[in-house]
Amino acid sequence: MRYINPIRPVLLACLWMTTMAAWADNDKQNMFNPVQTSVTSLSIAPDARGGGLGDVGAATDADVNSQFWNPAKYPFNIARAGVAVSYTPWLRKIVNDINLANLVGFYRIGDYSAVHGSLRFFSLGEVFLSDMEDMTINPYEMAVDVGYSRMLSERFSMAVNLRFIYSDIKYDYTAESSAGKAFAADIALYRLGYFMAGNRECSFGWGLNISNIGSKISFGGDDNSEFIPTNLRLGMNMTIPFNEYNKFSISTDINKLLVPTYPKLKEDEADNDYEDRVQREYYDISPIAGIFKSFHDAPNGFKEEMQEIQWSAGCEYTYNDRFMMRAGYHHENANKGNRKYFTVGAGFHMSVFTVDAAYVFSTSQTNALDQTMRFTLGFDLDGMKDLFGRRRR
Repeated sequence: MRYINPIRPVLLACLWMTTMAAWADNDKQNMFNPVQTSVTSLSIAPDARGGGLGDVGAATDADVNSQFWNPAKYPFNIARAGVAVSYTPWLRKIVNDINLANLVGFYRIGDYSAVHGSLRFFSLGEVFLSDMEDMTINPYEMAVDVGYSRMLSERFSMAVNLRFIYSDIKYDYTAESSAGKAFAADIALYRLGYFMAGNRECSFGWGLNISNIGSKISFGGDDNSEFIPTNLRLGMNMTIPFNEYNKFSISTDINKLLVPTYPKLKEDEADNDYEDRVQREYYDISPIAGIFKSFHDAPNGFKEEMQEIQWSAGCEYTYNDRFMMRAGYHHENANKGNRKYFTVGAGFHMSVFTVDAAYVFSTSQTNALDQTMRFTLGFDLDGMKDLFGRRRR
């Protein structure tokens, strides 16, 4: 059980920043200006495969967990159907009851399309509010989404997801307050091609996913609504087979939050003028206008806009399509959150199930997953059908 006071959702959900211990210098503090969103649990990578690759997945080989990274990959799945469950502890070095659970599944319709969906649940455990008559609450965030993807050619596909978002991590817990709700959509593209390198047939793919395009989220008791983490993800992947049993792939992703940058107080600016400017330049902006504004509103111009781009790179070695080893790195600029970390992971695949695990070790002090294991268990429904069919015979 943890003893905290309720605070604005954008701060409470941003526990992964674990504040600015590394920012002792005042000049650096003035430069620190991360993009702020609510429902930041939507940005957490849910599965261990992508997590082991440094949070990469826009163009990696299609698997059951493509819903988060790029749902347009689903029609390229070898399996007809699959389901997976993932578990990610959160802030384990501080508390033991914050976690993210994710359930995802897909079903291919014919050879060219697929339906898919997921349920994610982010729990903050028990929170004791000592300043509200010793009330104990269990705040959480939840997202449910369904989608459809289709191959438009033998090499190219497109997908759309629809999402309902519910957040009980709010400003206060008085009778006037209520949980926040929002609706969003994802639009994704994926292309997979092949080329010859000597006598080896290699693959090269690229993917694009614009996620969480939707309404802002408002909480009862708060006059202003918050932006959800609309995100642009672009990635590339190349796979090189060494022989019949061994192959190696390298992948990279870049991400940019399509959310306006929160205005900073200018020198000699009165507090009332600043509050009016924040209302006009941030809270009164619509979600779609905010997407376009996010490309040119950083206080320090183009240089700061470039700092808002995160990048990740990962590699994966596969033996006989059974055993996988992974490593990756994720980089976020020090002025925009300073999440810099290495990841390692491994996976084991059988005809019926796949087990993946990943481990994070941070090079900065601002990653809530530092020294944390995450796990994913996936099931191939084709393999299960074949297994039980053989048993019946």
